[in-house]
Order: sequence, then structure tokens, then C-alpha cells
Amino acid sequence: MTVLADRIEMAESTGELTLDMMFEWLEKMPVPEGYKTEIVGGHIFMTPQRRTHWDITLNIVEQLRVKYPRTRLMSDVRMDYPGHLNGFASDVVALAEGAEEDANGRRRHEDVEFIAEVISRKTAGNDYGPKKDAYATAGVPVYLIVDPYTGEWHLHTLPKDGTYHGDVTFGFGEEIDLTRTVVGLVLKTDEFPRD
Repeated sequence: MTVLADRIEMAESTGELTLDMMFEWLEKMPVPEGYKTEIVGGHIFMTPQRRTHWDITLNIVEQLRVKYPRTRLMSDVRMDYPGHLNGFASDVVALAEGAEEDANGRRRHEDVEFIAEVISRKTAGNDYGPKKDAYATAGVPVYLIVDPYTGEWHLHTLPKDGTYHGDVTFGFGEEIDLTRTVVGLVLKTDEFPRD
């Protein structure tokens, strides 16, 4: 780990630190199986995946399949977003028709129509804060936060100038009406489990 810390310190001091370098280092680290890693504002976060988290994620993906083919849905796959060193592995991403890969073979944030993040207790601040800001800055039309600890969902729409101007919050059991958004669906939440 000292070598890794020394490399990070050297890269930061010369201004050379990039997301690609950080993810390359992560690939060489002994990240425990069952953990998701992402970089938010240049900070590395490792989050254990839980059954509740997966059940909600899969539920959302299955409902989105009414409109989106499997090739336009992703989960826990790196995408780079505006801001300082933001490489997120969002829980659910739905891409626009005709979405393309960038020069590095990764999907582009410009093609994202919908993102859902299922809250993990230790990284909830990222989902409600810097990730929400980055998604708004990127112009992601629909950002959904699902919180199994409070039993609530938070829908953010109408991104402009780095802020979401439409915000709605309801408890599990209430439908998420996305018919007036690019998604064009209603998501049911009555089967979302709580932690």
C-alpha cells in the first residue's frame, strides 16, 4: 500500500492524477469480493453490496425493461461525470437510443436518460450531495434516489445550471410517475424492501 500511496502523492503533486490512473490502481488493489468501488470528487469509496440493495436495483431494472432493451441498461459500470475526478458506478443507468461509447470504450454521460441510486448507509451523503450535483451538471434528465432506511424515494428532474429544479419525495408504496419525462413510465415501489 505504501507504493500506491507514494504514486498517488506523486501524481497529485505534479497535477497528473486522472480517473484512469486511479481506476488502474484500484484494479491492482485487493478489493474484497462483493464491494462496489467508485471515485467521487477524487475520493475512493468501497461499499459492500447488500441483499436489500440488490433487490431494489433489480426491481427497477425489471420495470425499465418495458421500454429499454438490456443493451441500454447498466448497473455498477464506470461512467465519468463532470467535476473533479468523478468516476461513478451508478446502481441503475438507462441510456438513450443510439448511445455510443467514447474513445476509451466507456459509455458517455451525455447519453444518460435515467439514473437510480439505492442508498447505502455510509455513502448516502454522496448520493444526496456531490453525485446529485454531478448528475445535474451533466444534464441527466431523471435522477431517482431510493432510501431503504427511511422507506422513501426522491425524484429529481429538470436539470439546469448544475441544479435539479424538480424534486418530489414519497414513501415506498407510492408510484413514481415518470410519464412526463424522457423515461415515459410509471415505476411501482410497493415491493421495495426496507433495511
